[in-house]
This record gives sequence, C-alpha cells and structure tokens, in this order.
Amino acid sequence: MCQPLRKRPAPSFGLCLSATRCTLMRCMLVFCAIFGLSTSVAALSAPAPILLDESNPLVQAWPAVTLLSDPQKKLGIKEVMEARDRFTTPETAYGTLGLRKDAVWLLVPISVSSQSNGLWVLDIDYPVLNRIDVYLTHDKTLMEQARLGSLQPQDQRPIRSRSHSFGLKLKAGANYDLYLRIESKGALILPITLSKPSEFHANALGEQMLQGLLTGLALCLLVYSLAQWLTLGEPLYVKYAILIFGSLLFSMLQFGVGAQYVWRGNTWMELHTAGLASLIAATGSFLFIEQALEGPDVHPWISRLMKAGAGFTVFFALCFSFDLIDIYIVTAVISTLGLAPALLGLPGAISRARRGDSVGIYFLLAWAAYFVTTAVMVEVIKGRVGVNFWTLHSFQFGATFDMLVFMRVLGLRTKALHKAVEHARRERDSLHSLAHTDPLTGLPNRRSLNASMADAINHAGPENVVAVYMMDLDGFKQINDQYGHDVGDELLIAVAARLRANVRHSDLIARLGGDEFVVISSGLHSVQQARDRADKLLEAFNDPFALSEKICRIGLTIGYALAPQDGSDAISLFKRADAAMYAGKNDGKHCARRGDGTVPASSHTDWQPLDGSKVTEF
Repeated sequence: MCQPLRKRPAPSFGLCLSATRCTLMRCMLVFCAIFGLSTSVAALSAPAPILLDESNPLVQAWPAVTLLSDPQKKLGIKEVMEARDRFTTPETAYGTLGLRKDAVWLLVPISVSSQSNGLWVLDIDYPVLNRIDVYLTHDKTLMEQARLGSLQPQDQRPIRSRSHSFGLKLKAGANYDLYLRIESKGALILPITLSKPSEFHANALGEQMLQGLLTGLALCLLVYSLAQWLTLGEPLYVKYAILIFGSLLFSMLQFGVGAQYVWRGNTWMELHTAGLASLIAATGSFLFIEQALEGPDVHPWISRLMKAGAGFTVFFALCFSFDLIDIYIVTAVISTLGLAPALLGLPGAISRARRGDSVGIYFLLAWAAYFVTTAVMVEVIKGRVGVNFWTLHSFQFGATFDMLVFMRVLGLRTKALHKAVEHARRERDSLHSLAHTDPLTGLPNRRSLNASMADAINHAGPENVVAVYMMDLDGFKQINDQYGHDVGDELLIAVAARLRANVRHSDLIARLGGDEFVVISSGLHSVQQARDRADKLLEAFNDPFALSEKICRIGLTIGYALAPQDGSDAISLFKRADAAMYAGKNDGKHCARRGDGTVPASSHTDWQPLDGSKVTEF
C-alpha cells in the first residue's frame, strides 16, 4: 500500500532550502556508515544461487535477487521464465526497490544442500505489500505457487502470520528458481529471507513481542490521555490522544498487527488505513503543538494557521474515507502539510528553549529525533538506504520516542496549569481572608460573624444553648490616647490572644471594630453554664498585659444574650447583648450582664444583619 506518512519529509524538505536537502543527505551518509548500509551496484553477471544448508538456518535472499519490470502488468509465469536472461541486478539499496508503479518480477535461484531435509520458509517481512505471487520452479517446471499480500485475508494465507510467508518443501541436492511477482501502491521494501521453520518462528515471535510492547505502550498512553481528558476536562489531552491514535494506526498497518488482530479480512481498512492514519496524526500534531506552545512566543497568525491546517487534514480525511480522492492526493497533502506543524511551531519552541523553558527544549529534542528517523525511512522508501532491523523500524522508534517526549511536555503543561490554578486559588483565598478577617488581630470580622451566627442559631435549642457575648474593653481609650496607636494596636493583639486562650476551640471570637469583641459559644447545656463562661472571661482580664515596652491593665465589660431563651434571630440577640453591655458600663464596668428583656434596648446598637440591611436604634 501507499505509505503517505513516510513520504512526507522528502517533498517537504524539497520545498524548504536546497541547503537543507544537502545537509540531510550528508546525515544519511553518516547513517549509512553507522548501520553498515550500502547501495547495490548493477552486476555484470548473474548472482550465484543461495545455498540452503542446515548449518545456516537463516539466509538472506537479496544478494541473489535479480529483477524484471512489468510496466503493463500482463506477464505470466511462462513468459517470465522464457525471459530469464533479461533479469538484472537491482540498482537500488539493499532490500528495497523504492517507489514503483509497475509490477516487478524477482528471481531468486536456490541450491539445496544434500544434507538438508528440504523444509524451509520463505518470508517477506513488510506486511503492507498489496500482492505477492510466489512461483517455485525446478527445471523450468512449476512445482508450487501461492498468493500472498496484505489484501489476502488471513484465513486464506498459507501461514497465518503477521508477515508474508510460505512453506517450501524442497528436495535435497536440487536446484530451484523462486519467482516472485510483487505489486503494491506503496514502496517495494523487500526484506526476503529463507529460514528453517524453527528459526522462522523464533524471529516471528521476537518481532511479535516487539510490536506487542510498542503497541501496548501506545495504547496505554492513549487510554491515559483520554482518561485525563474526561477527568480534568483539559483539551490538550484529547489532542495528544488524536496524535497517538494516528501514529498507532500507522504502526499497526506497517507491521501487520492491525491486519492480524484488529481488522482481519477488511480490505477497506488495508486500502485506507495508511492515508487516514497519516491525516489523523497530522491533525493531532497541528492541534497539540498549537496549544502546547501558545503564549507570547507564538504570533496569533501562527495559531490560526495551525488550526486551519488541522481543518484541512480533517477535510481530506473525510474525502479519502468516502473515496472522493485517491491515495496519491493524500500522499501529496501529507508531503505538503506533514512538516508544517513542526515548522510553524519551531520559532516558539526556540524562543522557549533560549529562556530555559523545558517545554521548548523537549519539542526541539522530539523534532530532531522525528526528522532523523523519518528521513531514514524516507530514504529506505525511495530505495537509497538499505533495509535492516534499525532502518525498517526507524519511523516506529522515532514515533514512540516522540510520544514519550510529548507526554513529558503534556506533564509540564499540566503542571503549569495546576500552578496557575493554585495561584488563583491562593489569590481568591487571600481576598476572601481580607474580606472576612480583621487585619490587625487576625480574628474574623463582622462579615464573617454573620454567617457563623446564622448557622449557630439555626441549631439552637433547650439542650443546645447559644450564647452571644458582646465585650468592650475598660480603659483602652485612655491607654491608646496616652501612649499612641502603636501601643494600642499591640494591646488589641494581646487581648485577642488572651481571648483565644480562654475559650473552647468550637467558640468563635470576632472583632467588630475599635475595642469591641464578640464571642459566640454554642452547645451549652444550661443558662448557668453560659453565666460561668462569662465569669471565666472576666477573670482572664484580672491579670495585666505585658507589652514590649509597657505593662497595661484593662478591664472587660460583657453583655450577653442566649438563644433560644432571649431571642431566635441574630438582630434581637445582638441588640439585647449590646444593651446589657452598656448597662454594665453604667453600673461600674468590669462585669457581666445578661440581656434577658429586663434591660432596655441600648441607644448605641448599630448592627449589620445577615440580609445586608442596616438596623439602627436611637
């Protein structure tokens, strides 16, 4: 099949700068040196047959391969056998014929050792090849034939494997010609081997384990990102999931896992998955990179281009799904737009990296790996870099590395969002504290007292008495006038501390303003208990206050009212407690009085009730 995702770097680099192309080719030469790759040169004579011997259970067929082009796709096995002398050695790199639209016939001469039992397995480990016809001849007589390929249902294949394989029964000491007719819409990548059944199964199991590991990792990341999106509602996770899904689909197609387990026998999937996976991955790249790099480093027009690019890829994916466009148009689209997300995001990533932002550094690292591994795969597809384990898996390894790096970017982005949320929460709490707390003493203020008072009164009853203590300091004004506001403020702080030390943890202390304080005690069992608590507060002010530079002695006058005995609403209770407090002031101070209705309402009462209206008594 056509592999549009893997073709995209070549034309995209061609659209950039010629210098970039030269640099890329130099990188390819370095990779060739590292991996031991070399380009085949046309031979002047036919290659020697490959020897199948028990001492070598795995034989590479490519050194013995010659080819014959069939542009009209009309040649049959008889015509090909008669044209045996027209086969030539491939001029492309090892194990690949590049991109071709013609059908290709391959000839592999085989010599079987006299010591061999004749049981061998032909394997072509590139699952996306659409059609492979196998013909085994001996002395120009057709011995066996089979049809393989990605369009062949699993239950109709000679061996139900991930790759294209066929069991051969050969005669010891005999010579054979193996003809392969190969036709595919994508690249003709041909890692052809002949191996003993045990060796074939061992290699197949190893590759299956590798694909299971990489596919399982991608599935875990996909499920995790979707779960995070559903839990947190953060759209960056679902964009990451789209990116992973496209990459996962492509790998499952390229290495045969999808056809083996997921869409078995579904021809539509085999013909469309490559194009759809490429377009889905491109859509995810546009959306993920746009949001992950958004900020002052990225111009608004770049974000708009990213979103437009995502819209285009979705549009072409829909058209391709309904066969309104073919795979060649999809290939052109991916070749044009494939690198666009990275190129558009590159300035923002560089700006972030220069100021030490880890997100920018990780993006540059991911893109560097992506460019290198994709470029290697593109060169394999174009027939300029040979096939081995590393080059055949380069794109998959690069995509897996990118998924892990982007997950790290996602984590950093989420961490930044959490920090912003936490900062906003602290700001909110700070504003709430300022609105509900006295800044000098740290006690709740009148506004905070309202809510607490309402809750306490709602639960008041005969066995749950609520006492409201209104307190005014005796002698505070004289100290404040004589020694100044600094001493007065220090004394108020000390008063607040002493009140805290003499009430229960469940009691509420509030400062109304000036030298007036309120204590709300709930859960009292009797009127006498409320009186005892008032006496305890009075006793707490018998001792002087030791300030930083002064020792001050002040008294305390308390007026209190009880719920439900003296009232059932905050306004009436505070009015009675306030009236009782001023009665105590008039009676000599430093005493406690209960506002049980026998004391007339005070003319000083000025209370802000719970509903926000203001009640003033004159």
